[in-house]
Amino acid sequence: MDRNSVIGFSLLAVLVIGYVSYNQHTQTQYLQQKHTDSVAYAKAHPVPVVDSSRVRQMAAPDNTVNDSIRRSLPAAFNGQAQTVTLENKKLILQFNTKGAYPVSALVKNYKTYSQQPLYLFNGKGNELSAILPVNSGAVATGDLYFTPVIKDEPNGDKTIDFGADMGNGKRVDIIYTLPADDYMMRCDIRLGGMPANTVSLNWNTAALPTEKDIATERLNSQVYYRYKNTDHDYFTIKSEDKKSLSDVAYWVGLRKQYFNSILVCKDGFNKVNIDASVKVDSNTAVVTKDVLEAPVKGNGTVSLQWYIGPNDYRILDRYKLGMEEMVPMGNGIMAFVKYINKWILLPLFFFLTSVVSNYGVIILILTLLMRLVLSFFTYKSYLSAAKMRVMKPELDELRKKHEGDQQKFGMEQMKLYRRVGVNPLGGCLPMLFQLPILFAMYYLFPSLIEFRQKSVLWAHDLSTYDSIAQLPFSIPLYGDHVSLFTLLMTASSLFLAVYNRNMTPQDPNNPMMKYMPFIFPFVFLGVFNKMAAALTLYYFVSNTLSILQQFVIQRYFINEKAIHAQLQENKNKPVAPSKWAQKMEELQKAQAERGKKK
Repeated sequence: MDRNSVIGFSLLAVLVIGYVSYNQHTQTQYLQQKHTDSVAYAKAHPVPVVDSSRVRQMAAPDNTVNDSIRRSLPAAFNGQAQTVTLENKKLILQFNTKGAYPVSALVKNYKTYSQQPLYLFNGKGNELSAILPVNSGAVATGDLYFTPVIKDEPNGDKTIDFGADMGNGKRVDIIYTLPADDYMMRCDIRLGGMPANTVSLNWNTAALPTEKDIATERLNSQVYYRYKNTDHDYFTIKSEDKKSLSDVAYWVGLRKQYFNSILVCKDGFNKVNIDASVKVDSNTAVVTKDVLEAPVKGNGTVSLQWYIGPNDYRILDRYKLGMEEMVPMGNGIMAFVKYINKWILLPLFFFLTSVVSNYGVIILILTLLMRLVLSFFTYKSYLSAAKMRVMKPELDELRKKHEGDQQKFGMEQMKLYRRVGVNPLGGCLPMLFQLPILFAMYYLFPSLIEFRQKSVLWAHDLSTYDSIAQLPFSIPLYGDHVSLFTLLMTASSLFLAVYNRNMTPQDPNNPMMKYMPFIFPFVFLGVFNKMAAALTLYYFVSNTLSILQQFVIQRYFINEKAIHAQLQENKNKPVAPSKWAQKMEELQKAQAERGKKK
């Protein structure tokens, strides 16, 4: 393999390895910020809106409550917690009458990796509580007892109206409306006798694990938000992360790899404080505690929407709220590849899924199409390598003539290239042109929920790694399992490296360069061992097709005798040196002059 081709291949591999490592292990650290409104927004103990003497007796140090005093208080401060269920074709939501918020969410059409019912959240640690504008914000809806009224709408929607009478003309109603066949629920908080411009909300979520590898699931847990000016941003949740948004937010959402919980306020959340953490010592995948400030409309209503469901691009895109940005298609320094995914690869993928049911066949067809599209660049790369091969005898003569003077050899080499019309970067640039597709696929396959629990050969779930053997120990930089698709990808990469080495001339002045292509496949072996099987299957198929494509091009499209004759004929033609060649020659001359002065 010639030096320029190896440099191109090395640059490509370094970018891949560097970015994968950056994406998995060095996410940007966010500043820890204090919640300036934490005291005002804190969850308060129940305080009745009646005689203060009774309040003092109920708040005794020993937490005892006088039953007669309790019975004399309004209904909102008395009651027994009960569970109420709201169900449609997509969700089963269970609400607690104390607090009037959902304490569990079952996503009906999906299963966990172990084929259990899929709960996005279930049990303690889940809450949506409003801080009411009474007693200096000392009353939270999460501490009130509500009376539910369930109503079936004519269009199939179902509604629960949780009402709480606080006495003295004060009342709060929390109304949830679940459409007949949708993941987006409406939530209206209506205040009676409590005028206010804004209401603070405590929104807590303790999301449960649903995938094969909880470590990978936590690594892919992120908080997304969209500002009212349509700008999006996100951060990956580490052990603990706190963030206060600097502008009015349209929605805030928790992404847990393949499932989301998103709270939407079309009027905009005036303030958003986010406190998120991953629970490495429990069965909870991730916990978020958000403090939001929502505007109250003129009729005393806070209008919200709540999405609980899959992180499915097509479903999220239908809402036209920008929530499809929660499906990672390209972020950070590779943000530009999301346009390749959105405008080219995603439409093509969705078309293939509409006509082909086998996802292994879909990956094969998609790979064939990508190789066909990139065939022009591939041909140019192989043509450049063929030119370098036929020029090798002349280069060897120049190297022998200027043995010991590498600078002089370099100058004469550039002159020869210019005379025969060979671009020394001809094998490198086509590789770089393929880089966007490489990164686009890196994002596409692990992000699509369509691959979740789809099987191909021995891989039972293409959204996670395939495993043919579980090791009794963990190997550093590799893991505790053996992914066969990763092994096949590595083997095909090594074979491709050997094939290319035999087809391209080697630079004797750089003996180590010939070993570089054999090192990167082993690096990839560790990096991709825990990647989605859909991705490693794609790279294996792509490598296999590259080998076949190279064989066909070399056998039927590359005529080295004709190429050599053309290059010799080019020597007799006048050559106008390019600016790049002139600059390189000037640099080499200057370097040679400095060498002589020494």
